[in-house]
Amino acid sequence: MKPTLKIGTRESELAVWQATQVQILLKENGFSSELIYIKSEGDINTVTPLYELGVQGIFTKTLDAALLNNKIDIAVHSMKDVPTQLAKGIKQAAVLKRASYKDIFVFKDKSIVDSWQLTVDRINSPLGDGGIIATSSIRRKAQWLHRYPKHSIENLRGNVNTRLKKVYEHEWNGAIFAAAGLERINLRPKNSVDLNWMLPAPAQGAIMVVCREDDSFSFEACKFFNNVDTALCTKIERDFLRTLLGGCSTPISALAEVKNDKIVFKGNICSVDGKEKIEIEKETSIKDSEQLGVNAANEILNDTKAQKIIQAIRNEKN
Repeated sequence: MKPTLKIGTRESELAVWQATQVQILLKENGFSSELIYIKSEGDINTVTPLYELGVQGIFTKTLDAALLNNKIDIAVHSMKDVPTQLAKGIKQAAVLKRASYKDIFVFKDKSIVDSWQLTVDRINSPLGDGGIIATSSIRRKAQWLHRYPKHSIENLRGNVNTRLKKVYEHEWNGAIFAAAGLERINLRPKNSVDLNWMLPAPAQGAIMVVCREDDSFSFEACKFFNNVDTALCTKIERDFLRTLLGGCSTPISALAEVKNDKIVFKGNICSVDGKEKIEIEKETSIKDSEQLGVNAANEILNDTKAQKIIQAIRNEKN
């Protein structure tokens, strides 16, 4: 008789939804499982901005500890929250098919949505020069300020339910969210628009399952639902991130997509204040894509302006 796999998950509605999808996939392939709820440091401290907490691994390390202590067999994460270097003794078991990778803007004032739709991909903002935008993401902040330098950014923390509520309680024009997070639990408001111009965090919209390196049973159980295209694209994006700076609390964006048997890659790095941005686009065949993320990052690193941005980011972290 096969053992029942213990699935570790955070307690938020979104995290539980993600873990439940893994549970369903396991059942479809003949494996029984149960959910084990674990609170992370990122869930406990919902006030301090993520980039001030040293965000790398903040939503994953408690689950990693439970995994290494044999309290759980697999852990389920939003892949964009997972450090590019996994904890020693832990390996990637599967990546689920990616949902929307896009960021969206949720308006406090529903009446402005129509006018925004007309200009969402243009430089002029219907919010004018005094826009107040909420986000805890340094990446979103940097890209937004690069496009709208006269706007101001306020910190927004908490799970998606809490953050949505805060949008209507504060004197903000709106807030930035990941589309996948809201859409997965049917919380995306009608008064929201896709930010087609904003590049996502590496691996945004993807779900990763990890297990212990020596646990062949859990690894084999998960390989049945590993999505090859999503696994490849997210690897390229995370290679780009790791080669540039290594952490997820940085103003670095990346997107790799499979198009007609090719990989199309876009990436950028911004200064924290959004004043500087360096972009790169590359395309290659799938068979030649193994080092695409690394090569794109190294190309950026050869730019003296990029080196100054990276040094400034490092100085701010210290």
